Amino acid sequence: MIAIKNIYYMLSYAYKVLNEKGYRKVATEDFENAIDLYAAILIKGVSIQLKRGLHHEYVEEKESLKMVRGKINITESIKNLDIMNQRLNCSYDEFSINIYMNKIIKTTMVLLLKAAISKERKKKIKKLLLFFDKVDTLNRHNINWNLQFTRNNQTYKMLTAICYLIIKGLLQSKKDGSNQFMDYSDEQQLSRLFEKFTFEYYRKEFPQLTVTASHIPWMVDDGVKDMLPVMKTDIILSYNNKYLIIDTKYYAKTLQNNYNTNTIHSGNLYQIFTYVKNLNLKEKSAKVSGMLLYAKTNEKIVPDNIYQMSGNQISVKTLDLNCDFTQLSEQLNKIVVEYFEI
Repeated sequence: MIAIKNIYYMLSYAYKVLNEKGYRKVATEDFENAIDLYAAILIKGVSIQLKRGLHHEYVEEKESLKMVRGKINITESIKNLDIMNQRLNCSYDEFSINIYMNKIIKTTMVLLLKAAISKERKKKIKKLLLFFDKVDTLNRHNINWNLQFTRNNQTYKMLTAICYLIIKGLLQSKKDGSNQFMDYSDEQQLSRLFEKFTFEYYRKEFPQLTVTASHIPWMVDDGVKDMLPVMKTDIILSYNNKYLIIDTKYYAKTLQNNYNTNTIHSGNLYQIFTYVKNLNLKEKSAKVSGMLLYAKTNEKIVPDNIYQMSGNQISVKTLDLNCDFTQLSEQLNKIVVEYFEI
């Protein structure tokens, strides 16, 4: 479980733009569910973007024209019988608002009109959609979320992230085409946000630490690394020759159950142990430890264990996200204070 207000705070750390003046009013509102919060953030974000101007790019257009424009597509002109109609199929670049990121935003806003949000928010969305009249919508099931951001479109980074959370959380559930939001215990929805929030929290609140999400090399004996998987960590905290590798986990069920015995997910434990041992072999003089950091669920058993494994400490901690944010901060701070003694 996670407090709705904490989702906003987590997003604020993950996307610094939410700390700007224009979003402060959103932080003071009360929301009944996550979809309502996301809708409010998207409305505010799109309104701010409209004042800056929606991003335009040169987009290739193909059209049958009476006058030549750009490059002539001879094959298409013959195939479509354009020549018979005294036309030519031409390809040309148009400085257009109909770019992929704007399509994602419009698609999301259209979906929100059928979601369980307030009538007032739907009215605001309808007004915003007027500015997207020349923008196409996408099939939400086929959206490519691997977007490239530059200086010119950095402001879209948070907007598309919110769109991702909204679209991935909406389910087509009724014959009338209306949408309902998934239960926010769904693990896939918040796993990336949980990881990004934890990373950015430590980077902001503990500037004395070095916070990275780096690759750990395989320390092989003969130099052969062919076909070995990449070891990319979620978070590595380092200070005074101490390293703490943190793997964040957001699951509907924290523990696995075999024959009525609750145990830690074996794959998670093997993974963090492998990370720790390989980093320790690389940094031989350093103290290297690992931590599986789970988001708390409704399960009665809450893992909070410390193991000493082959000379390294591996711990399993549970973070309660369904509490006041000051308490959430205290939990995160305690991890650093206890390990690094700062």
